[in-house]
Amino acid sequence: MLLFAPPFDKSTHEPGYIKGYPPGLRENGGQYTHGAVWSSIACAMLGNGDRAAEYFSMLNPINRSSTRAAIHRYKVEPYVVCADVYSQSPHVGRGGWTWYTGSAGWMYRAGMEWILGFRLHGATLLLDPCVPKWWHEFELHYRFRSSQYDITVTNPDGVSRGIAGWTLDDAIQPAVPPGSPVKVSLVDDGVTHRIDVILGGMK
Repeated sequence: MLLFAPPFDKSTHEPGYIKGYPPGLRENGGQYTHGAVWSSIACAMLGNGDRAAEYFSMLNPINRSSTRAAIHRYKVEPYVVCADVYSQSPHVGRGGWTWYTGSAGWMYRAGMEWILGFRLHGATLLLDPCVPKWWHEFELHYRFRSSQYDITVTNPDGVSRGIAGWTLDDAIQPAVPPGSPVKVSLVDDGVTHRIDVILGGMK
């Protein structure tokens, strides 16, 4: 997922410091992972769960190390998000900086907050998943101080987003307006609470 193409090299254009990198490295026409992750988040914000998850999968380092040849091309740890991936020969597909990048935090947020839709605002939990249409169900387990919240999201209609209904501890909750998240006021009572969310109503 390249920041732009082709990279700056021998040209009259002077884009600034990025031209100081060799062609295909980091911001100079490589995959700059911060921006690539933001593309996944943007797709989720637009309601395109299929594309958001596709981009997330492309950025997942484990998917760059699924064969011996891929491992030798990638050359960095398959369990760490790298800051960049080179795009020009002879280093096409080689990972750049690892460990020392904020891209890992952004990728975590893309997965948790925008695809799974789990967002915290103080003691309020917002649930607004945007998932691939073929996902049938997923679960989250969250500990809030002394309490446990077991969350199940089902997708019987094969949609990416939208809340058809939800329950808290088996009690049916008021309908959620289209495009709005489920809002749960978290309580610190030492009890295990159950949240069931059914996706639907939006394609």
